[in-house]
Amino acid sequence: MDSTVLEKQFARMGARLKISAPRRRRFAFRGFAVDIREDKRGPFFDVTLGEDAERELDVLDVQPADRHLLLLVREPADHYEEKHKFLCGHDERDWFAAAVPETAGVGTVRAAMEALKPDEVLAAQARKRLKGRHRNRRHNRAFIRQGEWFFIPQPDLAVDAKLAFRNEPLVRGMGKPHMAEFAYRTGGETVYVSRDYPQGLAEAEYKALLTRKPSAKRLTWQAMRRNAAVYVRGKVRHPDHKTVKLNGWHQVLPNTESRAASMRHLTFLD
Repeated sequence: MDSTVLEKQFARMGARLKISAPRRRRFAFRGFAVDIREDKRGPFFDVTLGEDAERELDVLDVQPADRHLLLLVREPADHYEEKHKFLCGHDERDWFAAAVPETAGVGTVRAAMEALKPDEVLAAQARKRLKGRHRNRRHNRAFIRQGEWFFIPQPDLAVDAKLAFRNEPLVRGMGKPHMAEFAYRTGGETVYVSRDYPQGLAEAEYKALLTRKPSAKRLTWQAMRRNAAVYVRGKVRHPDHKTVKLNGWHQVLPNTESRAASMRHLTFLD
């Protein structure tokens, strides 16, 4: 692996790359991690490689004008080679890195961006017959995008004003929330979330836990809805992205990054 070649590829889109050894840790670092860090010169992409195996890094595609590239990390496994792909680039105000789902044939930036779209977004752009050059614009006839969130217009949706919430957070994982001026949720299942159970427990799981472990009652629990259909309108704000204004209700969908096995190697949080 020639780090100089990789650094030149990142430089083509105006970014810096550093390949580093693990910083001091109490336990040995295994695997690898992709992150965006900052030093005196500004932000840079950081790939930390553990010493437990030989890994190969390659840039499959660079689009300098769009300031995007597709990074491949080949990692040896027990009986085969694992391939992890990351879309790295600049989105509005800052650099980002996104794990790409393991979809066959993803070898270009454009293919990676399509793989990160949920089925509903792909269907919407097909209905609108968007041309290829329009499909990855943040605002087109099929959707509006802000970071990892897609907003699909729902002109026929009527919502009782009493059921809409103001200043609702849109958040996935531990990232900074996107704040929607108005939001409406329907369907889904009730889950109970706490610091020790951030992914949430379904009703039956929650009751079983309290029966098995009464001390869990002392945790701070919050009832939330999982897999609900979410719709928003008005302004959507985020410190790292330009505010978007949605006229009318829009369905909210996250990108497909959470489906990627490579997500476990990503340290970057939007």
